[in-house]
Amino acid sequence: MKKKHIFLILLAIITITVAINRISILERILPQAIEARFTGNYIETLEDGLHMGLCGSGGPMPSFSRSGPCVVAIAGGKTFIFDAGTNGARNFGLMQLDFSTIEAVFITHMHSDHIDGLGELSLFHWIGGQKKKPLKVYGPPGINHVVEGFNMAYSQDSVYRNLHHGEDVASIPGFGMIPVPFDFSGEKQSTEVFNENGVKIDAFLVDHAPASPAVGYKISYKGRSAVISGDTSKNKNLEMQAANVDLLIHSGLSPKLLKMMRDAAERVGNNAQAKIFHDVLDYHTYPYQAAEIARDAKVKHLLFYHIVPPLDAPGLKTLWIADAKRIFKNYSIGEDGTLISLPANSNKVEIIKDSL
Repeated sequence: MKKKHIFLILLAIITITVAINRISILERILPQAIEARFTGNYIETLEDGLHMGLCGSGGPMPSFSRSGPCVVAIAGGKTFIFDAGTNGARNFGLMQLDFSTIEAVFITHMHSDHIDGLGELSLFHWIGGQKKKPLKVYGPPGINHVVEGFNMAYSQDSVYRNLHHGEDVASIPGFGMIPVPFDFSGEKQSTEVFNENGVKIDAFLVDHAPASPAVGYKISYKGRSAVISGDTSKNKNLEMQAANVDLLIHSGLSPKLLKMMRDAAERVGNNAQAKIFHDVLDYHTYPYQAAEIARDAKVKHLLFYHIVPPLDAPGLKTLWIADAKRIFKNYSIGEDGTLISLPANSNKVEIIKDSL
């Protein structure tokens, strides 16, 4: 037998041996990894405080890297979710957060990109969290219709899961969501919507007409505070609510990039898309405007989310943030999975996760 053939046979034997050993190693390691996945709860590793994360950093546009708008607040061992955009629930799980800790959901307004993940989030809360009571969903007028619609859409699925898994896993009383509507009486610009176990959440009016009413939220816990803008044009009420907060989580839309997209759509004859790109310019905040709010409100840190456009191409971040970075230096452009920690009764602002 030629030396070349002997070498090839030996190489094949070595390759097969390595592959068999690799499979054997994987079979030994995988059970431990899977067990860790089911027992791990990242919340238990956090010190006491208010921790704010992005379970979705994008907006309505398709993106390779950004899910729909979704913010999670962690305080007192519980989680509170603000808006439920596409893939927000899945990212919540990828952030190693426990679905059983979800206390409630808070919706800023009824645009589709802020609510389209509610059904999946409700399902994960029910089955993954082993819940015996429905999930509470707070929101401005219109939230009843949204919640009732999702409950109806998932009603047949709930029957299948109960029949398949039984009452211990898929308890029918725990299925679905309960709407908790709130409104603003008289001239009020803000209202308290939640106050339990040291966690206080206020809703305040913003300007996103014709999507009205639209709100932002302020979360307070043990001397720390964060404001979530939701979708809005530059707004004085928001600036007032954000005064001296530790963290401002603000949406941002680049007019320069959107106008480029509008012009390109017009050139190729896509007039409907060009109209949309034009229309959205007047009811969102531009990055430099959010930076002005952060500067004037004297916030400690500005975290951008609801990034429009999604900045998937190289170099777009530089264009998107160029004007804003000259106005306010303590900023981050959020990614899916970004997590910022505000330890209780301190002044620290710590970015503990940049992304998933």
